[in-house]
Amino acid sequence: MFKFLDKENTIAGPGFNRWLVPPAALAIHLCIGMAYGFSVFWLPLSKALGTSDGVKCGPEIGFLQELFVTNCNWRIATLGWMYTLFFVFLGSSAAIWGGWLERVGPRRAGVVAALCWCGGMLFSALGVHLHQFWMMLLGSGVIGGIGLGLGYISPVSTLIKWFPDRRGMATGMAIMGFGGGAMIGSPWAADMMKYFATPTDVGVAPTFVVMALVYFVFMMGGALGYRVPASDWKPAGWTPPVQSSQNAMITQRSVDVKHVFKIPQFWLVWVVLCMNVSAGIGVIGMSSPMLQEVFGGSLIGVHAAFSELDPAQLKAIAGVAAGFTALLSLFNIGGRFFWASLSDKLGRKTTYTVFFVLGGLLYASVPGSAAAASTALFVGAFCIILSMYGGGFSTVPAYLADLFGTQYVGAIHGRLLTAWSTAGILGPVVVNYMREYQLGLGLPRDQVYNQTMYILVGMLAIGLICNWAIRPVADKWFMTDEELAQAKLVAHEKALGTSATAQATGGAAQTSTLTLVLAWAVVCIPLAWGVYRTLLSATKIFV
Repeated sequence: MFKFLDKENTIAGPGFNRWLVPPAALAIHLCIGMAYGFSVFWLPLSKALGTSDGVKCGPEIGFLQELFVTNCNWRIATLGWMYTLFFVFLGSSAAIWGGWLERVGPRRAGVVAALCWCGGMLFSALGVHLHQFWMMLLGSGVIGGIGLGLGYISPVSTLIKWFPDRRGMATGMAIMGFGGGAMIGSPWAADMMKYFATPTDVGVAPTFVVMALVYFVFMMGGALGYRVPASDWKPAGWTPPVQSSQNAMITQRSVDVKHVFKIPQFWLVWVVLCMNVSAGIGVIGMSSPMLQEVFGGSLIGVHAAFSELDPAQLKAIAGVAAGFTALLSLFNIGGRFFWASLSDKLGRKTTYTVFFVLGGLLYASVPGSAAAASTALFVGAFCIILSMYGGGFSTVPAYLADLFGTQYVGAIHGRLLTAWSTAGILGPVVVNYMREYQLGLGLPRDQVYNQTMYILVGMLAIGLICNWAIRPVADKWFMTDEELAQAKLVAHEKALGTSATAQATGGAAQTSTLTLVLAWAVVCIPLAWGVYRTLLSATKIFV
């Protein structure tokens, strides 16, 4: 019944254009990327039983009681556990089922991701309706988190095999979509909550239902649009580069995923990603309060510290800070494509060296720009930092393919994403607790982030050292030709006839131009709308 999901039935036929695969990947990533934007629901959910202070959970209600309580509102800190679970289960599910994905192919994995992500949102909607937080944690946090992990890695191996000549650019296009998901989803969700809101309902449950249904259509379209190349396919006119000192880091062989935990290079890349993400993700979570506390009234032309502002002024600078957050999201997204594409020219190791050296200098400059009250330098530094944060995500799949080959790169990438789960805890803990510690020492709010910036510089230094230590993988870890042939058989990879026939599958002659245009329009139109809404918000910094 579901034979159309089998990997051997997704091998591209003659005339298939490889440029149809990136929009399929974007369709999934733009949906699951809403995980970044779930904070738009926290404030409405904290008032789900009304806006009166009388329905707030008292101090006697602990976290376990909040899972089942029905007569008082959830705390925002409690709701934040959904966000934490997203990234814990993203990394763990990608690590656990990455090998399964390589065997069954991206189409089946994409369908499972759609069912988990959208089904989890529907279950969460029921949880909101019944005011049962455990249902929201299970629905979006656990089930949705599993869909998040499978959806995130589903296109990686496929895109790298379709674009051996532009690995960084290909993965950058897809992973750019993950960063863009919140840029589309957050304003869309806010608009829908306003539409569905009533005097007795904040509108979150029906918003979840609508988003789940729309996302399901997009994600299923993306999953069914996946095609894998024949095992001996390569782009017309392209030949694999001959091994030389210039490209010694790029192997033409493959490592079996079952050995990857034993290989030092894997753990070095793990630390590289963890340090890059930890430094960036901590800043993302505190970007709004950081700008407000550092610059205070100067953001609106008032010569006063943050603690001296009245409620109206605080509301005004919060609007400016929202623009700052929006601007960071644009650079996060743009950096994913820019840096990954540039890595095709510079090499992955050099690109990460730029991340750590330039990032360290920028973090170190932040206390100085804050002391000089230079909003432009402060904002500019963090925009570049966030572009490299996004670039780290999109460059690492190509880095893994260079080091370990393409046969199991999706599964290896899945295991590497445990570094993201770790960073999702480490980064925010460092930034948040250092802020509280500095406030406890009595430091002014505009100085509480200075020491944190130097700690983040130290993290990047650790990443730099590990990146410098990465060398080509030893020959003993690579599969023999016989082992590789057996691996392809297990993964249901069957070449379509002769090499000449397989070569033809990359041609665009038999692919309808209209089909190609429509496929890209489906993902680019929502993305353009998200950019437009984000730019409107970002202009508040400069008004």
